Amino acid sequence: MAGNGVFAEILDGEQVFKYYADGEWKKSSSGKSVAIINPTTRKTQYKVQACTQEEVNKVMEAAKTAQKSWAKTPLWKRAELLHKAAAILKEHKAPIAECLVKEIAKPAKDAVTEVVRSGDLVSYTAEEGVRILGEGKFLVSDSFPGNQRTKYCLTSKIPLGVVLAIPPFNYPVNLAVSKIAPALIAGNSLVLKPPTQGAVAALHMMHCFHLAGFPKGLISVITGKGSEIGDFLTMHPAVNCISFTGGDTGISISKKAGMIPLQMELGGKDACIVLEDADLDLVAANIIKGGFSYSGQRCTAVKVVLVMESVADALVEKVKEKVAKLTVGPPENDCDITPVVSESSANYIEGLVMDAKQKNATFCQEYKREGNLIWPLLLDNVRPDMRIAWEEPFGPVLPVIRIGSVEEGIHHCNASNFGLQGCVFTKDINKAMLVSDAMESGTVQINSAPARGPDHFPFQGFKDSGIGSQGVTNSINMMTKIKTTVINLPTPSYTMG
Repeated sequence: MAGNGVFAEILDGEQVFKYYADGEWKKSSSGKSVAIINPTTRKTQYKVQACTQEEVNKVMEAAKTAQKSWAKTPLWKRAELLHKAAAILKEHKAPIAECLVKEIAKPAKDAVTEVVRSGDLVSYTAEEGVRILGEGKFLVSDSFPGNQRTKYCLTSKIPLGVVLAIPPFNYPVNLAVSKIAPALIAGNSLVLKPPTQGAVAALHMMHCFHLAGFPKGLISVITGKGSEIGDFLTMHPAVNCISFTGGDTGISISKKAGMIPLQMELGGKDACIVLEDADLDLVAANIIKGGFSYSGQRCTAVKVVLVMESVADALVEKVKEKVAKLTVGPPENDCDITPVVSESSANYIEGLVMDAKQKNATFCQEYKREGNLIWPLLLDNVRPDMRIAWEEPFGPVLPVIRIGSVEEGIHHCNASNFGLQGCVFTKDINKAMLVSDAMESGTVQINSAPARGPDHFPFQGFKDSGIGSQGVTNSINMMTKIKTTVINLPTPSYTMG
């Protein structure tokens, strides 16, 4: 269970969890805590420390000091510790998964999968980091016109310093380690600010890194209210890089952060374009998987279906049949549709649904809600004047827009302020490539729903969907900077010359 066994150290009283700083689990001097509401029961499940700005300062100072020594730690040793942390993480998948079920209503089997996937990601990053960072470049001056071979240029990748990682509620473990592991293998220190919903799972995950034996101060977890420490963290002068996954907050961070590297994924309105020759059974299966898994609370969920009018009726019927088979209920029962993360999220989704109803969208199912639990809903005949056509619901509600041409579908996709992922279904690879090239999305899937992963694939968004690119290799490179040393020779020197 959460907070028991090897995790007893992180618990402070009944269901109140400590924060992690300087290699120790601590209580905040504020004497205050932040409640974490169980989305299913809508009652307080856990509490975490409400850290102060002074505690943030101490964490940052420790991170700066620890990073100097860590940068001198051999690559193989960094990788060894990451492999150890990965093994401990996977060994203790059950209590961490339990936190995910209770904090964010993730179905039990998906919660376990997230933890195991995270361990695999840490190990892969360790291996990839040794390869990437173990190589440098050697340049000679006479390759540029007008120069003799009098200069040898050696380039290598060196750490940035302190990395601030801010993951989202929906993958608080996986999207934390996707930032932590690249930062550490590259020689940086790391400060983690987990989301409130998902914080306890993140604290359990961080204890696995603690047990692996990383140096004191190198990794820290600060919990608390964003209104009190959010800007203080992101604008802190000790921070040399920010990796953020979330929503509109990222735009605000990017405007305030100053001249440091940013890696941001800020959501999407992922379009699914269905052409007339598509395999409709395949499309329907992927719409269900892409649109309704984890109740649609995924940045890469299918958020709008743009289907050619000639096949729309047939596709909608197939999807309706599959929606009817989705199970609805608590995450402990491994239901397909579980409560959304908060009452405010449920209210927002309901607002989109009511707007569509007022504007005469076709409801393929009756709209039903109990607390934070919203039954899956397919909306047909959605028009561009409806909010649901453009806004990201982050819930189990999926709009279908009927289009008269491929160009109309591409136009709708590209008119969005988002550009994370999209997909196109067709049996004609030539058409698929033309549509993919025309879509202003960071990734386009052909004949499959959008997805983040496997975790070593590049993952990036265009427009308001983000800055920079993720994926193991891209994250390692982003969390380093280039260092150049030039050797000047008194006379030109040519090998064997």
